[in-house]
Amino acid sequence: MNDQQRDGARGVGQDGSLIRALGTWGLTAAIVNVTIGAGIFRLPASVATSLGAAAPAAYLLCALAMGLIVLCFAEAGSRVSMTGGPYAYVEIAFGPFVGFLSGSLLWAGLTAALAAVTSFFADSLAALVPSLAPSGAKVTVMLVVLAALALLNVRGVRDASRFNAVMTVAKLLPLAIIVIVGAFAVQSANLRWQAAPSVATVGRASAVLIFAFLGVEAALVPSGEVQDPERTVPRAVLLSIAMVALLYVGVQIVSQGILGASLAGSKTPVADAGGAALGAWGRTLILVGSTVSMFGYVSGMTLAVPRMLFAFARDGFLPRAVASVHPTFRTPYWAIGIQTVLVAMLAATGTFERLAIVANGSVLLVYAACCLATVELRRRDVRAGGTPFRVPGAAIVPWLALAVIVSLLATLQLGEWLGVLAVLVAAVPVYALTRSRRSAPAAAAVGD
Repeated sequence: MNDQQRDGARGVGQDGSLIRALGTWGLTAAIVNVTIGAGIFRLPASVATSLGAAAPAAYLLCALAMGLIVLCFAEAGSRVSMTGGPYAYVEIAFGPFVGFLSGSLLWAGLTAALAAVTSFFADSLAALVPSLAPSGAKVTVMLVVLAALALLNVRGVRDASRFNAVMTVAKLLPLAIIVIVGAFAVQSANLRWQAAPSVATVGRASAVLIFAFLGVEAALVPSGEVQDPERTVPRAVLLSIAMVALLYVGVQIVSQGILGASLAGSKTPVADAGGAALGAWGRTLILVGSTVSMFGYVSGMTLAVPRMLFAFARDGFLPRAVASVHPTFRTPYWAIGIQTVLVAMLAATGTFERLAIVANGSVLLVYAACCLATVELRRRDVRAGGTPFRVPGAAIVPWLALAVIVSLLATLQLGEWLGVLAVLVAAVPVYALTRSRRSAPAAAAVGD
């Protein structure tokens, strides 16, 4: 059995029991949904503080940097169609040990982020509905929302994908309104550069801003349920990053054009711009939109993150039962249930705050591993079935993307590196303890 045959065979089994129901628009909506969270409703002020009217330059730089990175995801995703997304790409490229370490970082980061945003959503909803402010009421809201989304996902990936598409439209609508309608309230003087910012200043602003562009790593986890991945994945990742970049630049320009110098000191910049352009109802629309955006993020991540547990169990790192597929709905119902309970506990107790520090470093390291995996998958000509997407400028793009990621990793604090190290230290004994269980099926497969 050669590399290509063995890698193709890894997608058989539990993955083959899943339904490939995610098309280009469904996957695009999933990526946009988990990329646009609450950050864009606050970021215009922080970027304006650093760059003033030149803030759009930082967004464009981030879009260029993310463009390099998602090109690597596009090729890797067209070559490996297994559930797990980035974890599967790295595992196929470099073997189970490196793959599991990468997958552990990805799962820990995504779990902490999901618990955090679930808690933030409950706080935002309480601000709109004061009767939900008591701690008991907020915990109840989180539990009900997570349970409802889990049930939706158990009932089928098609329904969950459709719901996420609706939530994507719902979160984009208020932002689109402020961009389109607010454009008529823009004062050109507010957009005039007083002086060209230094490259270093733009770079520092971009290092913070780029985290608002992350999300593709989560949305690609359900790759085992994507139709025609060799075409769908490249189209979806490139289309989504273009949509996000255009929307972010539009929101920044309109907010700056309406608020001018006062944008830098605003705690709710987009809502303030909405109020200035549209009146009180405009401000309320944006505040509601922020809450809806967080709910959409929770919905999208509830679809994606449990598939990590499914992939771990499929590959022998967790009990096989966790990779069980519902006989009727063809969804990984045990993985969905376990992940939901875990997130609910973290969100309700606030434990996620100790884990959230892992998110930035872990995701960036996974991005770096995926860039390197793209080179290796191409070298071995691993294929999911059809003709894979090939990165334009294939010889240099992965290395440029890796250079971008290394520059971002250099901005991490000691605490973030310690958090990443803690995840890796916890993952190593799990790998060692499950080795005997994983070696028997592997040996049987090679013998076949």
